[in-house]
Amino acid sequence: MLIKNKAPNFISKCVTPNNKILKNFNFKKIIKNKNCVLFFWPLDFSFICPTEILSLNFRYKEFKKRNTIILGVSTDSVYTHLAWKNTKIEKGGIGNNIKFHLISDINKNIQKLYKVNYKNSYSLRATFIIDKKRIIKHISINDLHIGRNINEIIRLIDAINLYSLNKELCPAQWKTNKNTIKPNKKSISNFLKNNIKELYNK
Repeated sequence: MLIKNKAPNFISKCVTPNNKILKNFNFKKIIKNKNCVLFFWPLDFSFICPTEILSLNFRYKEFKKRNTIILGVSTDSVYTHLAWKNTKIEKGGIGNNIKFHLISDINKNIQKLYKVNYKNSYSLRATFIIDKKRIIKHISINDLHIGRNINEIIRLIDAINLYSLNKELCPAQWKTNKNTIKPNKKSISNFLKNNIKELYNK
């Protein structure tokens, strides 16, 4: 079980937002005192993967204002990452304006550490949300044909930050700035009395 435990550290090559190759990217040092979305995708120059990376990049400011960094990992080499960034979006690339690091896991060590290795080949479509203390708070793993909902990742970060700040609990169907619950019987009773319709809304 990785959930509620410290995220495993790793050192690897990566491509930086300014399109440079960093040979000794140290995960633990980069995420110090920040939340982190660590996500794995199967392969560069594939089909769903560019849509996810571009969607994350489009919402980059939303993550930044939540003190959250984004880190992406695949088994491709840093040179393949660079080639993908140097390919125009309309040609299936991701463009050279990606604002977060793209990490190379060419030896598959990182995906094995995080238990998302598929048949000793590429990674499953996995997302880890890690808090400021490097504790894994959320894990989701999709089959290869199902893309991620980036807005849901932001909602989860808001829930994590809220609990970290004042220990408020986020009920089913909770959305940012909606009512929360204190961990006591009175609070859940009041919530159910006043917010029951929220649970049934589509």
